[in-house]
Order: sequence, then C-alpha cells, then structure tokens
Amino acid sequence: MKPLIEASSVGKRFRISHHRPTSLRERFIRKQIFKDKTTELWALRDIDFVVRRGEVFGILGSNGSGKSTLLRLIAGVMEPTIGTISVDGRVGALLDLAAGFHPELTGLENVELNATLLGMNPKEILHKSTDIIEFSGIEDFIDTPVKYYSSGMLMRLGFSISIHLDPDILLVDEVLAVGDENFQRRCLDRIDYLRDLGKSIILVSHDMRQIRQMCSRAIWLNEGCIEHAGNAEEVVQAYLAFADSTDTEIIGPEHGGRWGTREIEITDVELRGEDPSHRVYQCGDSLTVRIHYNAHRAIRDPVFGLAIHRSDGLHITGPNTRTDGVSTGTVEGSGYVEYAVHNIPLLPGVYNLSVAIYDSAIRHPYDHQDRLHRFRIGKGTTLEREGVVTLRGVWSLNT
Repeated sequence: MKPLIEASSVGKRFRISHHRPTSLRERFIRKQIFKDKTTELWALRDIDFVVRRGEVFGILGSNGSGKSTLLRLIAGVMEPTIGTISVDGRVGALLDLAAGFHPELTGLENVELNATLLGMNPKEILHKSTDIIEFSGIEDFIDTPVKYYSSGMLMRLGFSISIHLDPDILLVDEVLAVGDENFQRRCLDRIDYLRDLGKSIILVSHDMRQIRQMCSRAIWLNEGCIEHAGNAEEVVQAYLAFADSTDTEIIGPEHGGRWGTREIEITDVELRGEDPSHRVYQCGDSLTVRIHYNAHRAIRDPVFGLAIHRSDGLHITGPNTRTDGVSTGTVEGSGYVEYAVHNIPLLPGVYNLSVAIYDSAIRHPYDHQDRLHRFRIGKGTTLEREGVVTLRGVWSLNT
C-alpha cells in the first residue's frame, strides 16, 4: 500500500541575518559599504520516514530539535531546502489552534471563517457547524465575540474545527492539553475514531505517555537529525535514557503543587540511602523516605502516604499507612515516619516523589506535596532498560 506521507533525504536550511536594517537608506548604505553577515542554520538534515494509512506516528525530541519545522514541511507551509516530502491526501494541521480567529466576530462566525480557510465548502460548513460547536463544549458563548474568550475556549473551538475537517492526514502539535480531562478524552477518542477510518495521524508531544499509548511507530529528533526510529516504545526508551544521561528534563503532564489545611504540616522530607546528598541511587540499593511533621493539635489516626511517578508522568506506586495496616494512633507535636525499601526495583531513570498526610478516611488533606521531590536511579548491576521495574527473575533452559 502506498504511504500517505513519504520523506526522502529532507533538509531545511534557514539563513539568519545578524543585522536587520530599519530603513531603506540604511539598507542601501550597508549594501554598498558592508557585506551583510548571515549564518546558515540547518533545522533538519537527512530526514527519511514513511507514514502508512491508519497509523499514528509519533515525533519526539527536546525543544529546538526540529519537530515543528518538520510538521510545517508536511503541511506545506514551508518547502524543504533539499529532498522531497510527498503527501497523498487532505491535511488537517493542529499547529496553532487560535490562528485565524477574528476577535470582533462571534464564535459561530469564526467557525464559518476558519472552516473556509481550512478548505471546507459551504455545504460542509452548514452540515458540520452544529457538530463543531457541540464538540467544543462552548455552546453558551457561541454568539459572543471571541475577543471575550479565554485562551482555553479559543483552543477548544480551534481543535473542534480542525478535527471536523475530515482530513486524510491529521498533524497534531502539542495541543492535546487543551480543556479539562473530559474534553481531552473526547479529543483522544476522536483521534482513535479517525485512525479506525484509515486516517493517518502524526503526533508531536512531550508527553511520553501519549506517545506510548497512541503511536505504533515514532522518530526521535535530536539537533535536526533522526537519532532513533522504530517501534514507539523503543524510541521512547532511547529518548528517556538520553534524557537521564544528560540531565534533560522530560516535560510530562502538568503537575506539582502543595495543598491542605496544615493542621499537621510536613516540615521536611529526607531520602536516606547510599548517596542522600545528591539523591542518586542505584537499582538494587536501599532507600528510606523519612517524612518529618509537626502536628499543631492532637489528631487521631492520620494517614501518611507517598507516591512515585516517572518523569513522563507514569504513576508507579502509592503506598500509605492505612492500606498497609499500620496504626498511627494519636499524634501531636513534632516527629517523623519512615518508609523503607530494602532493594529498589526501579530501572534507571528520573522519578518524582509525592508525600502526603490525610485524615483516617483519606478524604481531608492535612498536607499534600505533589511531585515536589526528585531523585534519580542509576543502572547499578542491572542491564535491563525496558519498562519500569526489574523482577529479578532467573532464566533456565531445559533442552
């Protein structure tokens, strides 16, 4: 089957001028006297890949690696300097969801305007406008000028218009964080629906969970070149290993923060082990999390807990004293609780630690620190890299 997208030896070069004349006179004088100094920047080099019909294809990499430039080449916004990109089908690009909106026009008028700019004919617009508005979830504001919309409302409306374009190829660039969880789920369900119809989706995301869950294959761009290509899980693992070794932070879903009444207050969190000063441990080391607290009044049966997330947002574990059958009794004043792990099973990577104290029913937060403490796991004696934990099993062969 012929691929919907095929890139062959693609390169994109930009020329950067170190002096921009501010007038025609200055431009003329500089041209006559000085040679304008420019620098060549290759944003992409030697890019080769294909995307098949009905495939969700991932592109990942750090900021400035060339991801958005590649999407613009596929969308036809730019032309490659060298090489070719062939695209067989109608392209829907979710690159800048708020682009094309006129602030003085209402939401409905902007639906009609945006849909026209994206290539819909009048019949399609009339037929789909109701679905677009309903999907966006802003029906109550659809007759209000969009200059009064929040950025989230604009992005929801832009996303809804783009996915109702009925594209053969959908380009998605870091826009699946729009709206609340319910709207995000509808967006993901819509992408699954398009894939089932045989459409192809190219997804650019810093969220490794999305790449893992949605993509069958992926490429990792590093300084404009393909560093790794293949199965999505393999590419993600290679990227995470690179990020771990270079201390590059992977941007996952939004998180972090602290809340609670502070009737019991967490005053310090210690990670005690072989290298507590740098919070670097090896797979197989021992690790103790010590949570210092100060109870400002006597509180009966508080629940102490912690959680560990991988740097891409994957929730790994969340033990607490209640589920582990530990009675805390009545606490008052200062003290600490410890959670000891004698043999860390985590594979190499960067992890975020949450700590919390709740009431006995785990409904009322006294103090919750969400992913505010970071630590790193090195490889230690294990050679495993796939997945999250090592089971330390033993292989045997019987011939």
